[in-house]
Amino acid sequence: MKRWHMITAVAILLLTGCTNIGPKTITRDRFDYNTAIADSWKEQTLLNIVKLRYADMPLFVEVASIVSGYTLEHSINLGGTVSSETAVQGDFLALGAAGKYTDRPTITYVPITGQKFNESMMTPIPPKAILFLMHTGWPADMILPITVSSINGLRSRVAAGASKRWGDPGFYRVIDLLREIQKSGAVGMRIDKKKDKQETTVMFFQHKDLAPEIAAALRELNSLLGLQLGEKEISVTYGVIPKGDHEIALLTRSMLQIMIELATQIDVPPQHVAEGRTVPSLAIFDRTEEKTGRLVKINSSADKPADAFTAVNYKDHWFWIDDRDFKTKRAFAFLMILFSLTETGGKEGLPLVTIPAG
Repeated sequence: MKRWHMITAVAILLLTGCTNIGPKTITRDRFDYNTAIADSWKEQTLLNIVKLRYADMPLFVEVASIVSGYTLEHSINLGGTVSSETAVQGDFLALGAAGKYTDRPTITYVPITGQKFNESMMTPIPPKAILFLMHTGWPADMILPITVSSINGLRSRVAAGASKRWGDPGFYRVIDLLREIQKSGAVGMRIDKKKDKQETTVMFFQHKDLAPEIAAALRELNSLLGLQLGEKEISVTYGVIPKGDHEIALLTRSMLQIMIELATQIDVPPQHVAEGRTVPSLAIFDRTEEKTGRLVKINSSADKPADAFTAVNYKDHWFWIDDRDFKTKRAFAFLMILFSLTETGGKEGLPLVTIPAG
């Protein structure tokens, strides 16, 4: 009987050692899928920017859902024979174990096409969204050069295409002044709603107890934009020319326009331009535009970069952003936020992670 007690004890130990795998997968899956989706989103965005430079069709594919199912099966077989002391065959013990582990992730992709593409990619960004970003702390000298083509008729730089031009010096001076005023905390914004439910975006400036340099910046800003001196509240609208001296007209870009503008600043291989695969752009920045005119720096090389924030391979060349280029990385992260702001899909478009595990 002692042998049976030993056998029973071994079986109990084996069975109680089997634990549920579900809780152990949460940390791994959450961070692994988070990293994979974020990296693929950056690479997809960079690839589409590069494709636009080569007059190729951009295509965005969303990760609509992720269903990862785990299955762990195990079995233990235990058998034996206890014979009498006079039996010829003696005692017999058989012990067997089997296990099976299965991981079946199912990922659903949804391409952005048709009306959703038009609304998300081709609709100009509302001025209020740009002001909200400034209000939350994003610097004006990074936001405005990326999202705005003109301010009260002062035009930004266009690096390629039919409207290729150098930017107006006043455009970049306005941005510098707004950044200086923004850092002082003397500018803010709000949304006014009228009785007919129409919204008006208002930018307001503080004029009391200002440092002399901020007061001088406000006067210069009013002069450049043709605003009434001492005006505390200025309406902000979408357009090229303001209606009067109490309004700021922002001609904002769509996401597609932003990507095209970023594409013109790619350092493409010279042989690609010589062979007619892509077009040259205004690659040289003068001193006035070096700070704000250079939105991003996207490098190209025949070999895969060793230290890249993100990199893609296209036409046998690598296009990449240096991980040590903080300005470009910040602009790229801002582009990701803009994608979220212009997203028009419903809740069904959000990535869903369902992990049954047992």
